[in-house]
Formats: sequence, C-alpha cells, structure tokens
Amino acid sequence: MRAVIADDSLLLREGVARVLADAGIEVAASVGDADALRRVVATEKPDVAIVDVRMPPTQTDEGSRAAEAIRERHPEVGILMLSQVVEAHTALRLFGDRPEGFGYLLKDRVLEIDDFVEAVKRVARGGTAMDPQVVSQLVGKHRKDDPIDELSPREREVLELMAEGRSNAGICAKLFLSSKTVETHVSSIFSKLRLAQAPDDHRRVLAVLAYLRAEG
Repeated sequence: MRAVIADDSLLLREGVARVLADAGIEVAASVGDADALRRVVATEKPDVAIVDVRMPPTQTDEGSRAAEAIRERHPEVGILMLSQVVEAHTALRLFGDRPEGFGYLLKDRVLEIDDFVEAVKRVARGGTAMDPQVVSQLVGKHRKDDPIDELSPREREVLELMAEGRSNAGICAKLFLSSKTVETHVSSIFSKLRLAQAPDDHRRVLAVLAYLRAEG
C-alpha cells in the first residue's frame, strides 16, 4: 500500500509519514501545497492521498479543490481529508456520485495511532472513514420533511456509527447492545430513510452517506 501526504506543516507531514512507515505503508511523497499534491498523485499513482483541507497560498480550500480534481482524474486513489475544522459542505461535495474511498478526520481528535492507520487502510481499499463530529453535522442538517427527524435518538446513534464505518459488531461494542437489537435498529433506519438494504456493511455505509450527500 502506497500513500502521499499533503500538508503545509512539515512537522505534521513527518509525523504522519513515520506513523504510516511503522505500519508498513510506503509513503511515496510528502508535499506542502496543492499543486505539488496534484503532480505527485499523477506521477506516483498512490493508493491513498492524505490531504489537509486548507493549504497555501490562501489557506482556504486549496486542499479540498485538489482532492476534487484527484477524485475526478484518478478515481482509483482514495482521499482522506485530515483537517483542524469541520467543513460539512466540503465533505458533502467530495462524496460526489461516488462516496467510495473517502474519509474526513479531524487532526485534534486522532487519539489512537491504530485507529488512524486503520482509517488510512480502509479508505485506500475503497471504504469510508468519518470523524464523529463530521458525521454529526451531516446527519444533523435539517430540511423540510426531513426523514432523519423520524429516527429515534438510539437510531440516530446507530446511523452515526454506521457512517463512521463501523460494522454491526463495532456498533454492538460501542453501544453495549446485542447483535439482534442492532440489526433491528439498522432495519428500521433503512425503512425510515427509504434506503434499500445492502448485502454488506460496506455498501450499507455508502448508501447512508450517499443519501446524506444527495439530500444535504
């Protein structure tokens, strides 16, 4: 597995590179601006790009715009946004019509190295990895006749954990529920959101996120 890192902080780039190298992930390139990111993705063809949302020269949305270009031109490359801020509109826009291989984590909330490495690997494999605060903003966006409002508080908890990328077993462990109870909640969520049930956890997460993107 190969990764590229794009962040204007040298210390953060070096730190992430060391973490990935220790986990057996090759860091093909580490750059400090969006233009360099586009170039190294085109030349190195990594499995995943870890990208800050705000990068030079304006420190606004250079990183997210570069990520959009990469997803359009190199759809096989997973994108993991690593930011200090929650920008729900950026997350929704980057899902596009293909939410596979996308993640959004907050720098200050990455507390476990193993969790971060697993998120990188999941996105590289085409999965999703979302920080709970990002998920909360996505599922908390209200609109007229919002079917999200039909969910019970527990169902909202389950939906947020699904969107984070957790399996049924992971939801059971997090909420201290039985597998039967979680299955019942998941079935109810799909019914209330009018989503067809998918055959596995990965496709189920993508369906939920696609719904949030399309309706947000």
